[in-house]
Amino acid sequence: MVPEISKTPAPDAETLLSVQNLQISVPTDEGRAAILDHVALDVPAGRIIGVAGESGCGKSTLIRAILGILPRQTVIDRGQILFKGENLLAMPNSDLRTRIRGRAIGFIPQDPYLALNPVFRVGTQLLEILRAHGTRDQEPGQRYSRALRKRHTAHLIDMLRAVKLPDPEAALERYPHEFSGGQRQRLLIAGSLLCRPDLILADEPTTALDVTTQLQILRLLKDLVEDFEVSMVFVTHDFGVIAQICDSVSVMYAGQTVETGDTEAIINAPRHPYTRMLMGCHPDRSTGFEGIPGQVPSPIDPPPGCRFNPRCPSMLAGCMLRRPDIVTDPSSGHAVACILHEAMVSS
Repeated sequence: MVPEISKTPAPDAETLLSVQNLQISVPTDEGRAAILDHVALDVPAGRIIGVAGESGCGKSTLIRAILGILPRQTVIDRGQILFKGENLLAMPNSDLRTRIRGRAIGFIPQDPYLALNPVFRVGTQLLEILRAHGTRDQEPGQRYSRALRKRHTAHLIDMLRAVKLPDPEAALERYPHEFSGGQRQRLLIAGSLLCRPDLILADEPTTALDVTTQLQILRLLKDLVEDFEVSMVFVTHDFGVIAQICDSVSVMYAGQTVETGDTEAIINAPRHPYTRMLMGCHPDRSTGFEGIPGQVPSPIDPPPGCRFNPRCPSMLAGCMLRRPDIVTDPSSGHAVACILHEAMVSS
């Protein structure tokens, strides 16, 4: 059987977001740093897609690229980010600001303790989102009248009820320090949904929370995705979280996509050595405390061939000669960038 090699396939009609062959670099004093290299990600409508990997693998950079908030010195070397058929990388910043960011694509930040301004009431901060972006039924450029503010306030209270925040009317008059970590995260989730976006980007939104609160937030997010008919990209390093909330998962290593597939299939039978070792770090699956030896390579001077080869227990001589193509197994839908997978699919 000849392996099916994925290059930059056209997204189907149900794909809301499609990241294709994205390469991003940053010039430094030591040379060019290849932050993202051949990253691919498809987000179907109404699905939760996990993006997993260690710190420094480019997950947050991918989120920033989708939102169009990369640092000014960043260079887009190649690739596309298609959202509802439009290439976000070619879109003027004015359109990103008024049509996409906050309005069509919402964002849940990682740390609920830093995301809210401590000197302003919660209601003031969340209403500013609606004042800046409006709602779907609001006329563009509409004057911010007292009647519109009253309508926005009622909408905000409804959204706070949807995220199960106690006493939402009184919450608008309180300051961030008067809420627990879990309640602050509920406020941020409500803020991401205020404009009724089509897509939510969640950048490790449960990392700063205790285990019990984390479970509550994950269940809430799953319910909200279904109730509001939105899609979600959920960034995490924890496969335990992915197993609870994500329909499929894309694994990143050193700025590259190394494996994608349905969550259940990847958890039960991971194909890439990095995915297997990353899952082995989870307490439920780990047999020791060794972790993954070595560290994520520098984007300025990555190893030749497969970037994981210095840490890979299955490394072959060919792993240092070329970057492996992303090969899709037709029988499982698994897409993996590894020469071992290529050999298995072609046999």
